[in-house]
Amino acid sequence: MQKKLIKVNPSDNVAVALVNLVAGDAVEFEGETINILSDTKAKHKISLEKFNVGDRIIMYGVLVGKANCIIKKGDVLTISNVKHESEKVYKKTGDIGWSAPNVDKWKDRTFLGYEREDGQVGTANVWLFFPLVFCENRNIETLKEIFEKELLTQKVSSHQLLLRSLVNSNNANDEEIEKLTSTNVFENIDVKFITHPGGCGGIRQDSESLAKLLAGYVNNPNVAGATVLSLGCQNLQIEIFKDALNAINPTSKKPVLIFEQQQMGTVDDMLSAIVKDSFEAIKKANNISRNPAPLSKLNIGLECGGSDGFSGISANPTLGYTSDLIVALKGTAILAEFPELCGVEQELMNRCKTEEDAIKFLKLMEAFEKSVVDAGSGFDMNPSPGNIKDGLITDAMKSAGAAKKGGSSPVESVLDYGEYISKPGLNLLCTPGNDVESTTAMVGSGANIVLFTTGLGTPTGNPITPVIKVSSNTEMATKMSDIIDVDTGAIIRGEKSIEEMAEVMLEYIIEVASGSIKTKAMLLDQNDFIPWRRGVSL
Repeated sequence: MQKKLIKVNPSDNVAVALVNLVAGDAVEFEGETINILSDTKAKHKISLEKFNVGDRIIMYGVLVGKANCIIKKGDVLTISNVKHESEKVYKKTGDIGWSAPNVDKWKDRTFLGYEREDGQVGTANVWLFFPLVFCENRNIETLKEIFEKELLTQKVSSHQLLLRSLVNSNNANDEEIEKLTSTNVFENIDVKFITHPGGCGGIRQDSESLAKLLAGYVNNPNVAGATVLSLGCQNLQIEIFKDALNAINPTSKKPVLIFEQQQMGTVDDMLSAIVKDSFEAIKKANNISRNPAPLSKLNIGLECGGSDGFSGISANPTLGYTSDLIVALKGTAILAEFPELCGVEQELMNRCKTEEDAIKFLKLMEAFEKSVVDAGSGFDMNPSPGNIKDGLITDAMKSAGAAKKGGSSPVESVLDYGEYISKPGLNLLCTPGNDVESTTAMVGSGANIVLFTTGLGTPTGNPITPVIKVSSNTEMATKMSDIIDVDTGAIIRGEKSIEEMAEVMLEYIIEVASGSIKTKAMLLDQNDFIPWRRGVSL
């Protein structure tokens, strides 16, 4: 018989409904009968005791809210009877011990990656085109059309064929499809293109921040080299970009081709030079092939988006244990989305290996929250309508579940936005909770694989780094099978443990990192890139 309720932590005073419950149901749970007082959808929370006004609501073992009216035992928690509340944090109070998982079965495993001269290893081999300023976006789009037509497989989509058949009142056949299909010119290199709205017109700090992000993309192990376009008069000058790249990796020998329109004359002259020089560089980059590399060369980004009430029970803990496995293998994990760490600051500060990093983490959190409050909002406004509809009714509740992606290993380093990873182990990276802004930032800090959990479904991908989409429940994985790579719904059904699911996850990572499997986001050509303008972005 399937369980109807689950309590995440022994100290919790609420339970999560695993199935839809109806008012009047009597549910046996932990040796007592819980009389359900309201219709409750799966993923929502049921009170395990009576709450008076101001009483603390505990989930995941931490404070996630307070009752703003009397809540009877067996009633459902809603945004009407609960308000956001989290523990206040002031300093590191101790160290949290860690027992690393046994990784003997993985210690000699390898993945097939692209070795770089600086010792990093890519899970992809990409030549990247991007502008320093939005004024060059049109030229990037022109180059994208030119290179994709000549270098990349062009295959007409089923939707294009549908429209063609409607226009011509006939049906497209296999012969027509074959005529519209060409093979890749190069086997070992992908060509990707980034555009953005930044580089000028904002505050200078935004341009400097963008320079660090773009430099991080060039330095990412998945990138073989880059073609960079500049107008010439923008805030983000070429020298600022070069300084940012030098600060990350002063000995880098990656080819970076830079073209400045105001120095080159007509668009035609510039594009001709770009096409010629870039093609020669891409040909050389195609000579790089995959070779076995230890799992310690994996840098995994940990992301969640479109979360539901099961995300913190199945998918996020799976990523957490996967992160612990990677860290135990001397690899790197990146936990970001600072608005979604609200309420678990004390635990993360105590997990920081140094007092300096604990203080840095707290200051970054406080500064971020202050900027949000100054704009008339707050971290408590973080849960989206979709989150709330699926049971995540306070930011602290959402955050406590989101933080599970970071496992239990010590925090080796705390990074501000735009800083590049330099230490293996778990790193905290200051980013917004916005799916694409956060994913964009983790890749800019060196992630060569991103694990992305979702309970509601999101198609997010990245131009240079494979994004593995992990569902919290089987219903959504089945309904949106075109965007989901790994389904952790078996945990909810009691068919697999978190540890067993994490081992499945690690095997899948190895296959993706080796190029044996293309993620759904890659198959959909989902190449999302949004820099964070250091204003308010949740």
